[in-house]
Amino acid sequence: MRIVLVAFVLIQTFAVQAEDGYRLWLRYDKIGNTRLLSQYKKDFSNLYIDGQSATQLAIKTELETGLTGLLDFKPTQKKTISTGTLLVATLDSEVIRKLNLTITKPLTKEGFAIKRITQAGKSVTVITAPAEAGLLYGTFYLLRLIQTEQVGGAFDVESSPRIQLRILNHWDNLDGTVERGYAGFSLWNWHKLPGYIDQRYIDYARANASIGINGTVLTNVNANALVLTPAYLEKVAAMADAFRPYGIRVYLTARFSAPIEIGKLPTADPLNEEVIQWWKNKVNEVYKYVPDFGGFVVKANSEGQPGPQNYNRTHADGANVLADALKPYDGIVMWRAFVYDNKVPDDRTKQAYNEFKPLDGKFRSNVIVQVKNGPLDFQPREPFHPLFGAMKHTPLMMEFQITQEYLGQSTNLVYLGNLFKEVLDSETYYPESGTVGNTLYNHKTNSVTAIAGVANIGSDRNWCGHPFAQSNWYAFGRLAWDYELSSKQIAEEWVRMTYSNNPLAVNSIVKIMDDSYETVVNYMTPLGLHHIMGWNHHYGPAPWIKDKHRADWTSVYYHNADTTGIGFNRTHSGSNAVSQYAPELHAIFGSREACPEKYLLWFHHVGWNETLKSGNTLWEELCFRYYRGVTEVEQMEKQWELLKDVTDGQRFKHVSQLLKIQHQEAVWWRNACVLYFQTFSKQPIPSVLPKPDKTLDYYMSLEFPYAPGIKPQW
Repeated sequence: MRIVLVAFVLIQTFAVQAEDGYRLWLRYDKIGNTRLLSQYKKDFSNLYIDGQSATQLAIKTELETGLTGLLDFKPTQKKTISTGTLLVATLDSEVIRKLNLTITKPLTKEGFAIKRITQAGKSVTVITAPAEAGLLYGTFYLLRLIQTEQVGGAFDVESSPRIQLRILNHWDNLDGTVERGYAGFSLWNWHKLPGYIDQRYIDYARANASIGINGTVLTNVNANALVLTPAYLEKVAAMADAFRPYGIRVYLTARFSAPIEIGKLPTADPLNEEVIQWWKNKVNEVYKYVPDFGGFVVKANSEGQPGPQNYNRTHADGANVLADALKPYDGIVMWRAFVYDNKVPDDRTKQAYNEFKPLDGKFRSNVIVQVKNGPLDFQPREPFHPLFGAMKHTPLMMEFQITQEYLGQSTNLVYLGNLFKEVLDSETYYPESGTVGNTLYNHKTNSVTAIAGVANIGSDRNWCGHPFAQSNWYAFGRLAWDYELSSKQIAEEWVRMTYSNNPLAVNSIVKIMDDSYETVVNYMTPLGLHHIMGWNHHYGPAPWIKDKHRADWTSVYYHNADTTGIGFNRTHSGSNAVSQYAPELHAIFGSREACPEKYLLWFHHVGWNETLKSGNTLWEELCFRYYRGVTEVEQMEKQWELLKDVTDGQRFKHVSQLLKIQHQEAVWWRNACVLYFQTFSKQPIPSVLPKPDKTLDYYMSLEFPYAPGIKPQW
């Protein structure tokens, strides 16, 4: 009963809210193109939704709300076909079979087709798909075309997702906090569940469905075993019911030591028979609450989390015991490759490859290894992770970070579509793999394909803290559906849906977004620098961090600045991390001359006076990059000010204030880093650049004990 009732929850709030960002990209305001408006009123004068399932009722509500808002015209609803009918029905329905549609390529179970046809002299628009999920995605696709004013009269769309599982990972804790969350507290009010389904849950599901996201992990990878107890499983079931009409399956994080903590066993050894049986019993219990439960995400033997290595077992041993328990239900295990040994290695970036490459082919078929986009930890810029393409017999899934842990958190405007594309388009140089994106899609052993993004969503009214952070949620979903889309195209869609179809607004805002990623890299970590942010909270610059209980939790470990130069030597004469890539890339990254300068200090320790491609010495170029980043933020501020008359006042003011903060933080990054690295280069800042107005001691004295995104250290 709950499933059906959820579908009737209307989202009228989306039509009446002020421009505070709550409506995300689903604003459904009347389109301004009068020619298209007139045409669309004729094209969509009647809705014919074939069916009464929860998903079909959600589609009906969405189309009624969307078309009424966009066209300022409420279509009729009758099950007859006439000129102006919008028909939504599955391919196997009688009404579709009678139309004799032409579908030129096979559609997956989530794929859809949108066709404009003439039937008995009547012009009809059809959304059809093999299953209801495809109808849902096709509905949102059509509404997006109307909302962005991109299509005139003809519709001929056939689309299927390139990746099967497109998942948001919420790092939300049961106490309501969000690890690395910069948009308030958790969306999930565990105390009020299961009895109270917040309207935001429905709006969250709609937003995800609109960009093709079909899974959500409710809990933090630093897992709490309590979520697997009946008291919480009842709450999880209520959320699964709310999300199900929108095609979203629920996943949970599994704490490896749960058999001890909630099962009262003396061990969590994955080869222990009692432990094996405990996980089978627990999985059986979970599926009684949530029949379409997706599976588990596991963080093990990393940052203090328990795992199979506690018992001298391998990651494959640990993953397989969970996979065997989930197999009868078609559930999966997403086993994270973000690991590092208790002993500090010679190079932290090599750890995941060293641990997982020898296990290639030893995981069950329903295990997928979840690999961060780069080999370290969601840095502003990293080369792609060497496991992509290297593991021939194990499916891998990408893990991107949508939340801006290392990219200015909630105060910096940075469009991550460009970061995502840079990684997905990277060539692995493995002939059978191609690009990183292709490894996610074309892996010959993949029984399932998947991609995950660490969510940036919280309880803030605008969901993501910064108004432009919404674009990163949007971009992740669109690229998860089709990673060959261009980041600029995605940015334009988002601007048209979220701000305006006004050409001045579209072009100017897209320009700001398109430049923003490189700008942030310039004033934070240019030329391949990495992991030089604040200790623990990761807010702001702190390249001086040293003498912590782990060397690889310090900044000096990574930048290796000394009087001769700066950078981490990962060539054959250093840690030899370059050897983890295909031979062609090994040769490129390992060569001082051939290495792309954006990764230069990632792979090489370079002398301060060495000449770069610009003709500047390394020291000069480092200074110029840091200063350029600040100048580019100033340009962003000026570009945004020109948009005052073509954007709404509330969000214009919000972004303006945040850009001022970003400017201040960019200056902070620039000054702190240049002054610190100057203590090693022993060279003056180039005379054409203004000198910092504060001392290095000032910047080193700054402390932020209550920075967002972490729990307070009492």
